[in-house]
Amino acid sequence: MRAHTPYIIAITFSCLSFITTAIASDDDALIKKNGTLLFADQFERDEATPGKEDIGGGWTSNSAWRAKGKQQVDLVDGVMQVTRAPEADHGVAIFHDVAFRDGAVQMKFKLKAGDALGLDFVDRELKSVHAGHLAFARITLKNIRLQDYKTGTMNNQIRDRRKAGDKSPEMTKLILSKQKIFPLKLATEEWHTLLVVVQGDAMRATINGKFIGEFKSPGIAHPIKRMITLAVNKGASIDDIKVWKLGTVK
Repeated sequence: MRAHTPYIIAITFSCLSFITTAIASDDDALIKKNGTLLFADQFERDEATPGKEDIGGGWTSNSAWRAKGKQQVDLVDGVMQVTRAPEADHGVAIFHDVAFRDGAVQMKFKLKAGDALGLDFVDRELKSVHAGHLAFARITLKNIRLQDYKTGTMNNQIRDRRKAGDKSPEMTKLILSKQKIFPLKLATEEWHTLLVVVQGDAMRATINGKFIGEFKSPGIAHPIKRMITLAVNKGASIDDIKVWKLGTVK
C-alpha cells in the first residue's frame, strides 16, 4: 500500500486543483450570465494639478481629514499608486459608491512584503455598525482574510464591549467565528488579479484564476452594499478595477 501513496497524493492534489479551477470558472460564468457592470476604471488619466490628490472617476479618499490633506493616491502611468503619508493617523481609505445586494469586484494589485490591501463593503446608512462596515476581504502576500464586520468586530455593541476591555473566551470565540483566513504564497511586487464575489451570505475569493476559499456569515447577506472601500495600511499599486451587480441566479 505504501508504494501507492505518492500516486494517491498526486491524484488528491490533482482533484483539488480541478475543483478550485472549476469553482473559479463558475464565478466567471456567474458574472457573464448574471452580472451588470456598474463601473470599470483603468486609471488612464492624470491629475489636473500635479502633486494634488485628484483621483477622478467617482473616487474619493480620506486624505483630507486623515492625512492633513497630503496626497496619498497618485495616478502614475495608468496605475493607482497608494502610499500612506507620514502625517496620516489612519490607513488610506479610497471610496466609490455602488448599489447592489450581490456583486463582484475584480482588480489587479501589487504589494511589497508587509503591505496589505483591503476591500470593504459598506452601507453608511446602517447605524448599528461602525462607519457602515459590512464585510471585508484583506489580502497580503501570505494570506487572505474574509470577514463579517456587520455581526462581528464593527457591530457597535461588540465594538463597545471590546473597547471596554472584554477579552472573555466568549468574545474571542465570537470574533473568530466571524472570519476565515486562507494561506497564500504570492510574489512580491508582481501583478496579481483578485476577484471577490459576495452572494447571499457567502463571500468567495479567487486569485490569479485560482479559487482560494469561501466564507459564509449572516452579515455578508446585508441587503444593500452602497459603497466599496479600498483600504491600504502602508502602500499598494492597484489597476483595472471592475465592479458588477449580480442578478438572481435561477
